[in-house]
Amino acid sequence: MRPETLAIHAGYDVEPTTKAVAVPIYQTVAYAFDSADHGAALFNLEVDGFRYSRIGNPTVAVLERRVAALEGGVDALAVSTGQAALNYALLNVTRFGTNIVTVPQLYGTTYTLLAHLFAGQGIKTRFAESDQADAIEKLIDDDTAAVFCESVGNPAGNICDLEALARVAHRHGVPLIVDNTVATPILLRPIEFGADIVVHSLTKFMGGHGTTLGGMIVDSGAFAWRQHAARFPMFSEPDASYHGMVYVDHFKESAYIGRCRSVYQRTTGAVLSPLCAFLLLQGIETVALRVERHVENARRVAEFLRHDSRVAWVNYAGFPDSPYHRLAQKYLRGRACSLLTFGVEGGFEASKKFYDALRLVTRLVNMGDAKSLACHPASTTHRQMSAEEQAKAGVKPEMIRLSVGIEHAEDIIDDLDQALAAAK
Repeated sequence: MRPETLAIHAGYDVEPTTKAVAVPIYQTVAYAFDSADHGAALFNLEVDGFRYSRIGNPTVAVLERRVAALEGGVDALAVSTGQAALNYALLNVTRFGTNIVTVPQLYGTTYTLLAHLFAGQGIKTRFAESDQADAIEKLIDDDTAAVFCESVGNPAGNICDLEALARVAHRHGVPLIVDNTVATPILLRPIEFGADIVVHSLTKFMGGHGTTLGGMIVDSGAFAWRQHAARFPMFSEPDASYHGMVYVDHFKESAYIGRCRSVYQRTTGAVLSPLCAFLLLQGIETVALRVERHVENARRVAEFLRHDSRVAWVNYAGFPDSPYHRLAQKYLRGRACSLLTFGVEGGFEASKKFYDALRLVTRLVNMGDAKSLACHPASTTHRQMSAEEQAKAGVKPEMIRLSVGIEHAEDIIDDLDQALAAAK
């Protein structure tokens, strides 16, 4: 089935007891055992079933199956937020003394996690000079555990050459982990281009209504963990914390998600609630329609901004002169994302005046909502970074990040027009 159909149907058949068409909300903490032996078999992972909602829940499981189908993966793990998903995804392949190699264009909180929190845990992050494959490759060594990137950078708007990054990562025996939040599987499925693990903040475009936090980790099932056992012994050696479980033996191609669930979610508990899973499923049913409208509105907004003398610059991959236009044709099938950035003529102070004058467009730090949203990254999402770090991440002092919503395009443009007038 195609993505538009998967978004509505994947992962759920009519519930056999009640014949419920909508996915039921299983608002329960635990699940009864038939006997002591049945409970033991569940905890030994010898039989299928649920035992405690910190480890798995039927409503959440539907969400996991649906997003895995949309991304073309073999398995998935839903967690409480996008940042929790990223944290688990990287911890699952790292150990004390290993390192992660990443592109420099990252979401601000992701940068903080990699540069500061992981460093305190003995996991180093090497930030490449650019998002080019050769810049990444020269930083990989025998202690590298993963290559990481955002398929479309937030807020930089860069598009990573995933095939090139995958070739480099696999040449050195490490997985490519991709945050696909901005593009969504409607525009881009990184696994088709060699990514091994895909991460989402479901809070954004997938949920789509600014109501519900959630994160997802999707496993392609393609990375050969056993073949690279010396670098990743945690998958092929007995796990003392889980009665000697060998993940590649038990979970086969789903070993990555199996370990992520058994080790990290079970013991640290960044759990997505059943109600949140239900709400996110409602959003995903319409994600294909919304993305279509997002993309078209963004194109019209970008054209308006580009031809307005009150705007100093516009960063939008849909323009033929964008350095990422070719990659947008290849990876996004010519449909530039609805996240774009621009600077108001007059610099930092003029951009602040513009920002303060917005009426329809909401001032906040979220993105991917049905509503149009604006953010000033230098003072919010990337405020904890130095000026030099901001520049490497693609953040300028005057930058306005615009997440174009699904309102009527002319109403969005009218609001931008009046705010530009106020700034001038």
